[in-house]
Order: sequence, then structure tokens, then C-alpha cells
Amino acid sequence: MKLALIGDPVEHSRSPQIQAQLLRDLGIEGTYEAIRVPAGEAGRALARLRDAGYAGCNVTTPLKEEAAAACERLTIAGQRARAANTIRFEQDAFGTTTDGIGVVSALREYLGSLRGREILVLGTGPTARAAVMQLAEEGARLWIWGRCAEKAQRLCETVGSLCYEGGRIEDAVFAALPPDADLPAEVLTACRMTPLVMDANYGERAILGERVGRPVVDGSAMLVAQARASLEFWRD
Repeated sequence: MKLALIGDPVEHSRSPQIQAQLLRDLGIEGTYEAIRVPAGEAGRALARLRDAGYAGCNVTTPLKEEAAAACERLTIAGQRARAANTIRFEQDAFGTTTDGIGVVSALREYLGSLRGREILVLGTGPTARAAVMQLAEEGARLWIWGRCAEKAQRLCETVGSLCYEGGRIEDAVFAALPPDADLPAEVLTACRMTPLVMDANYGERAILGERVGRPVVDGSAMLVAQARASLEFWRD
């Protein structure tokens, strides 16, 4: 089974190591490589991978929306998030997103059931949208903050949540933002006061904890859960 990760950057990604271990654990012969593909090249890259006999690929920043647009088919999750981070090659390119599954799985490790939990989601991009959709299905009470107020409002309307304007969040903050994103005072305060803060970034990019001066859970558990879900999608 030939698999790959495409995006820019990809050098920092732990996905090749995680997927290689999952393949070994399942006794599946396969390869998984990271391929740098800049913005604007997702469609051509997917066509090359399919022609080269790849079974599928993962997609990371900044290509998730491009990849979704290039797919002939999308799962409901992919359609709702308007993004694809996992693609299976058949006669066509079939895309989905496992970002929401990863976020829910990681948060459950700390919170158990998410029904009724108050969660602030930071961001409106592909990862944040997938997280919001999945968390809403789990019955969480959501607040959303984004650097673009209009995008945040549209995302709120999609799932019937509220835009965050300050105040205490009782259970968790999930941040799906670039490491250097500017955060207003009310968001920094929420990150300092909320019992659990989880950052989608990991490794050297996971600097949110330093910025807010407290322990923050990085995206490692989320990444592993995404990887498992991706492998299940490729094998289906």
C-alpha cells in the first residue's frame, strides 16, 4: 500500500512515523512518504499520486480546501467542513476529513463524554470547521472565535452556536490557529482560566502554552487518532 502526505511544510510532520507504525502493527506491507506540495498545486499532485499507483494520501496545510475541490466525491464530513485531509484513490479521488474525529478522540481522553461540555473553538479554517461539526454532533455547547468575525459568524450559524466575546468557559479550549496568530485579551484570558486547553499544533509549533503561561495539551493525541481514522478509510 503506497501512501503519502502532501502539504507545505511537511518536514516537521510526525505522520510518516505514526503511519509506518500503524502499518506494522496491522501487518500491512506499505510505504508512507511526506511530499512538499505548495499552495495551488493540490489538484495536479493528486493526479500524479493516483497515476503513480498510490492507494491514498493525507493532506495538510495549506491544501485541505484545494484537495476537497479536486475530489470527485466527498463524504458528508468532507462536504460539511469544505475540506479534505484524507483521500482514497479508486477510479476517482474520494475525500474525507478525519480532523473532527481526532479532536473528539483527544478531548474524550480528558473530559470523557462531551455532551453538554462547554468548549471554545479558536479558528475558522479547515481543522476548526471539522472540529466544530464533530463536536456539535457529540452534543457539546460551543463558542467560536476567529480572526475574521464574518467567518466566525457564518460558522456559528451553521451549527447554532455563539461567537465568543469573553467570559469564562467551563471545560475546554481547542485552538486550531497558526502558532503566531494574534489573540485578543479576552481569548488569552480564556486560555489562562479554562481547565483544559488543547492546541492542534505539536512539536516546535506548539507554543501556545508559552504564550499564555500555562500547561497546554499539544496535538499529538489528535494526530494519532486522525492517523488511525485515515488508515481505516484507505482500507475500506
